[in-house]
Amino acid sequence: MNKQAIKHQFPLGFQWETQDPFLFCVHHEDHFPAGNEEMGPASDHFKGRHMGDDFIIKDGFRMYHGKTVPGFPGHPHRGFETITVVRKGFVDHADSLGAAGRYGDGDVQWMTAGKGVQHSEMFPLLSETADNPMELFQVWLNLPQKNKLVEPHFKMLWRESIPYLHFDDNKVFVELIAGRWDQYRAVSPPPDSWAATEENDVFIVNIKMEPHSSVTLPVSDSGANRSLYFYEGSALTINQTTFHAYTGVFLNTDVQTTLTTGATAASIFILQGKPINEQVMQYGPFVMNTKAEIQEAFEEYHRTKFGGWPWAKYDQVHDRTKGRFAKHADGTVEEKV
Repeated sequence: MNKQAIKHQFPLGFQWETQDPFLFCVHHEDHFPAGNEEMGPASDHFKGRHMGDDFIIKDGFRMYHGKTVPGFPGHPHRGFETITVVRKGFVDHADSLGAAGRYGDGDVQWMTAGKGVQHSEMFPLLSETADNPMELFQVWLNLPQKNKLVEPHFKMLWRESIPYLHFDDNKVFVELIAGRWDQYRAVSPPPDSWAATEENDVFIVNIKMEPHSSVTLPVSDSGANRSLYFYEGSALTINQTTFHAYTGVFLNTDVQTTLTTGATAASIFILQGKPINEQVMQYGPFVMNTKAEIQEAFEEYHRTKFGGWPWAKYDQVHDRTKGRFAKHADGTVEEKV
């Protein structure tokens, strides 16, 4: 019997099912209104919300843990990496190492939490006269035990550096965020990432397909896990099987797999990587290998706050006029037009 491409299918909720080495994936899509002088929504949008813990869509958007500006005020991480893929809107970053940034509209931030860092991710509503749509993917990628306590580090994959691939007479558009697609290679990830070793076959892409288009995914015999998320559109055919929107599919990487659209466009996000195959012990923002290591993480965080918080407030946002930039912990500054 021929091996099938499809191993498992499942509906997509707010948090998407993942496979080792990935721990978490969520798709944030919010239709934020025009911003006020504080870069948050006007106060009349706050009525009926559970401010500081608002994950229910109201008026087209969520505030998440933000009370003035939407987003996620300062919080700790240890033992894994966050990959933030921003399709629309902007994210303001600040962290306990003194690093900061503003990125969005196609940029990606790849942060290795390692031995511990606090960071905030706020969504400033920069326009005071027009809506501020936000769309992003947040992905958690595990670290092997040997790298769980490396020094924290983040790297910017600016949209100008990300390879954009076109197939099927330009009807298929691929953002190559990690890994390789045939002869094309993504920007290198942070040095201590699971993705930094090529044999781990980490592959992350966002695919936009026009109606009546098709593309064949690269084949790999590395033993990697491949997860496909069909998050936008009405129908997508994978080989001979058709799926409806907001469906996830686990695929075999060593079977030729062709994606085909019908009368409507489709958007697909793919996470792939060779499994780490280590015990995972997760408690909130910490991901280690044992209960004892989780306890150590909490004790160290309470003792040191992973370097403290050098900013005026935990929901730190940058000046409205500030462009895209990254200030790293070593003082290096990148600025984009």
